[in-house]
Amino acid sequence: MALELSLEPSACLHLYPHLYCIAELVVDNSRSTDGEVEGLTDDFTDLEFLSLVNVGLNSLAKLPSLPKLRKLELSDNNLSGSLDTLAEKCPNLTYLNLSGNKIKDLSTVEALQNLKNLQSLDLFNCEITSLEDYRESVFELLPQITYLDGFDQEDNEAPDSEAEDEDEDGEDGAGQPGDYDEDDDEEEDEDGSEGGEVGLSFQVNRADQEEEEEEDYAEEEEEEDQVQGQKRKRDEDDEGEEDEDDEDD
Repeated sequence: MALELSLEPSACLHLYPHLYCIAELVVDNSRSTDGEVEGLTDDFTDLEFLSLVNVGLNSLAKLPSLPKLRKLELSDNNLSGSLDTLAEKCPNLTYLNLSGNKIKDLSTVEALQNLKNLQSLDLFNCEITSLEDYRESVFELLPQITYLDGFDQEDNEAPDSEAEDEDEDGEDGAGQPGDYDEDDDEEEDEDGSEGGEVGLSFQVNRADQEEEEEEDYAEEEEEEDQVQGQKRKRDEDDEGEEDEDDEDD
C-alpha cells in the first residue's frame, strides 16, 4: 500500500522503518547539507512524487536513484547545473519543476534531452526566461515536452493534474464535466415532462378533463332548459286561470 508523508525522510524511517513503499514524499523547507537531504536514500524505491521545495539544493549529484519517480518539485533552490544526473537517477520523470533556480543558459536545459518521458517543464522565474525566443528555443531543444511553464506551444494551458487523475480513475462518473445543460431542463419543463410517457399521460389527463368539462356544461344546459320549461308551464297555467276568472265575471 502506498502512503503519502510530509515528514523529514529520516524521521519517516526512524518512526516507520518498514515503510519504504510510500509513493509521495514532501520535505519542503527542510535543509540540505552539501546537496544531500538527510534520510533521503535509495530505499524509497516506490516514490512517484517528490517535493524538495526551498531546501537549499545547489546540486543534484547526491540525489538517490528513484526509478519510479514521475513528478519532481525542485523550485526555489540554488540549482544552476547538474541536470544531467536526472536522466540516470529518475529516468521516468514526466513532470519537472525548476522554477526559481539559477538556470541561465539553454545549454543547461539541454541536459534534459535524455528524459524521454518528460512532458511538462517549469522554468518560471529563472534567468533563462529572459532570453530572446526563450519558449521557441526550449520547445525546439526538448521536442518531447508538451508544456513549458504551464502552457503548450499554442499557449493552451495545461490541464489540472488532479482533474486528470480523477478522469483516469473514473471517479467523476460516466458523464463528462460540463455535460449538464440548464437549457435541457427548460425544454423539458416546456414540454410538461422529462420523458415521452409522462408527456402522453399529461395529454390524456388534459383530454379527460376537457371531456368532463363539456359533460358538466351539457348537464347545466339541460337543467337550465328544464327550469325554463317548468317556468313557461307555470306561466301558461296562470294565464289560463286568469281567463277563466274573466269569463265568470
